[in-house]
Amino acid sequence: MAMPSAVVAGNVENIRLWAAPDHSRLVFDLTSPTSAEVFTLDNPSRLVIDLDNSQMQADLDRLSLEGSAVSELRSGVRQGSNLRVVLELSRQVSPRHFILPPNEQYGHRLVVDLEYPGENAVNDPIDPIEAMVREQEIAAVRAQAEASISGRQPAPTVQATKAAKPHPRRDIIIAIDAGHGGEDPGAIGPSGTHEKDVVLQMAKRLQRLVDGAPGFKAVMIRDSDYYVGLRQRTQIARQQKADFFVSIHADAFDSPRPHGSSVYALSQRGATSETAQWLAVSENRSDLIGGVDGNLSLSDKDEVLRGVLLDLTMTATLNDSLTIGGQVLERMGRVNDLHKPRVEQAGFAVLKSPDIPSLLVETGFISNPQEERRLRNGNYQQRMMAAVFNGIHAHFERNPPPSSLLAWQRDQGRTTGSGEYRIQPGDTLSEIAARHSVSVTQIRQANELSGDVIRVGQVLRIPGS
Repeated sequence: MAMPSAVVAGNVENIRLWAAPDHSRLVFDLTSPTSAEVFTLDNPSRLVIDLDNSQMQADLDRLSLEGSAVSELRSGVRQGSNLRVVLELSRQVSPRHFILPPNEQYGHRLVVDLEYPGENAVNDPIDPIEAMVREQEIAAVRAQAEASISGRQPAPTVQATKAAKPHPRRDIIIAIDAGHGGEDPGAIGPSGTHEKDVVLQMAKRLQRLVDGAPGFKAVMIRDSDYYVGLRQRTQIARQQKADFFVSIHADAFDSPRPHGSSVYALSQRGATSETAQWLAVSENRSDLIGGVDGNLSLSDKDEVLRGVLLDLTMTATLNDSLTIGGQVLERMGRVNDLHKPRVEQAGFAVLKSPDIPSLLVETGFISNPQEERRLRNGNYQQRMMAAVFNGIHAHFERNPPPSSLLAWQRDQGRTTGSGEYRIQPGDTLSEIAARHSVSVTQIRQANELSGDVIRVGQVLRIPGS
């Protein structure tokens, strides 16, 4: 189906292509705005892009198509003065396109996204069993939030008579977001260093640290040079059932003097400093490159409940974010000067996931010549990412998710004391309650359980013992 755009005239100076796991993106650099019509043809599968009153000035032979859905690209003249670009496709695509106005790096652009139906945005998605266990934990958090609204504890269910399940010993999932990418280079240093490049290098270093630690698994929001929308980044983290989300950036300002590293958490109100406010506006604006407005949706809830649940879950995750942020910032201060001595807060769109603690880490000012050099240095990158991961690891060692390997190791390594009980094979919550002359509800309250699923090896607090 044809999709016209309401703009008029311009030659194609250059074409750029980025390949992602779930889409390919073509960007046409234009001398001025032009009207475009995009449609597909079958047998063989092709995408046609018609531009009115335009000429092709780019060298198509120099464009690399590696890793994309495009197997061949050619252009020709149509109806005397119009340009037709034809893409031979190697797979099924769902196309969309939009026009971007000039910015600091580029002029007028036509963006054509070739989305792959049914494909995952992550190369190595979470294991289905891990996803199911994590989903149960998220459901428990929501149940606790809804119960707190009504002032009631969840009612006992038939699961109270079911035997304890084997402990899943699942990995703690860390979503790693390399900021910017593809059409969005981020900030550019005095020597021409692109933020998108150095933060991707650091994100990959962090990925190796996470994957190398027992009980942890990294999920990369992007693992090469392509653009991901701000809201899509948090959506990917939620789809992958992440326990924590960290977005890696390199700071910038309109002066070369500011320097130092920073850590930001979400603010539900105002930014904690003028710098935080300025930075949030700057980062959030980049979502125009995605062609979307990116509003958070809780459409399955009624309006009042939606607001209360969002407030409760945001408050809980924000507290965790600030706690982890303090751990990370303290360690980053051993690697580089700190721009601010505390965790800053600002309204970053990329941090607005209600049920995932999140931080945005500014590893240094790329606009500062000395820090630009550091940001390109492999040793600095490694030390900075080690500081980030050590802060995250320290938090989860003290506060492991109940079904995680770290929680299982903690319970195995401790001796149960007075008022505690280690769950054995065949135990049920009802039997444990009866054995200790307490109710299931009391055990639930003492252990912050929203349901009745228990795990072998788990240690329960027994109220009144």
